[in-house]
Amino acid sequence: MESENKPNFDPRDHQHLRYNPLRDSWVLVSAHRMKRPWKGQVEKPSEDSVPRHDPNNPLCPASTRANGEVNPEYDSTFLFENDFPALQPDAPDPGSDHHPLFRTKAARGVCKVMCFHPWSDVTLPLMQPEEICKVIDKWAELIEELGPTYPWVQIFENKGAMMGCSNPHPHCQVWASSFLPNEPALAERCQRAYLQKHGEPMLLEYARMEAQAQERVVVENEHWLVVVPYWATWPFQTLLLPRRHILRLPDLTSQERNSLASIMKRLLTKYDNLFEVSFPYSMGWHGAPTGHYLKEDMNHWQLHAHYYPPLLRSATVRKFMVGYEMLAQEQRDLTPEQVTLEYLHKIAHQILAFKTQKNTNP
Repeated sequence: MESENKPNFDPRDHQHLRYNPLRDSWVLVSAHRMKRPWKGQVEKPSEDSVPRHDPNNPLCPASTRANGEVNPEYDSTFLFENDFPALQPDAPDPGSDHHPLFRTKAARGVCKVMCFHPWSDVTLPLMQPEEICKVIDKWAELIEELGPTYPWVQIFENKGAMMGCSNPHPHCQVWASSFLPNEPALAERCQRAYLQKHGEPMLLEYARMEAQAQERVVVENEHWLVVVPYWATWPFQTLLLPRRHILRLPDLTSQERNSLASIMKRLLTKYDNLFEVSFPYSMGWHGAPTGHYLKEDMNHWQLHAHYYPPLLRSATVRKFMVGYEMLAQEQRDLTPEQVTLEYLHKIAHQILAFKTQKNTNP
């Protein structure tokens, strides 16, 4: 009788744990917390328009950077050495360890900055697909250039002041390191173990299952799939996956690169339309490690990109990873399925509004 009185589980109302196989960790999902009134911090939306060209902006064409170098009058992508690199190729070795509690290792590498476009007011979703293709081609070239020397080449973009971006000009960074960083090392271990146990690359199987279920798919095309991961931590987090087995960006065919440019534009346009704001996020590519790993069997890896936006309820309310998240484990306030419906509902509403406007305006 007692079991008959228990309510049926509903992920929208009952907290539960979800497993993240890429990190071998668990996420606490507490969707009912979205019902609580918000009395926390409210961000001020940016009121300043970004000028197309600012001669004082060090990322603009023909501008002078901090080291005194003058940028060329570039008209596409532009790559240069970071003037304030976190990694340097000739850093000295700190020496041997003296105690297990006080360990150090050498860390060497190079850091580059890549501008996407000569105009400061043109973000990726506002660029033409052929312009985005040039960005993708340059990313692949960087993997080929730096990969033979460094085991990890991290391509990442921080977009928006909310994500710590100090310059509004559309750009990304590339850090190549002599070591395998923590997150890629974790993904390496988990993907290798999954293939050994299940006989198929983890994310290849995952993409196929998500495409079949259609519960968390945000956008898709012939070669790519974007989903809100089943184990997502950030509210509007997405995972960009190829449909075929691909290890690294240089392995993409020209058709797949064109298709990637298209789906990136569609995804980032959805982000901007979600709260009608230039959507902040951090994104990055993860592919099979390089360096000495190029000579090893890395078929357990699958190329993918992570998008981590901080916004929670609106353009002015963000998700903070504090308290329980820092001291216990990751927690989110919306189920990934609810977020996917929010994407689809918003787009459907915008289509309806467009049709209404078109019918009422001669």
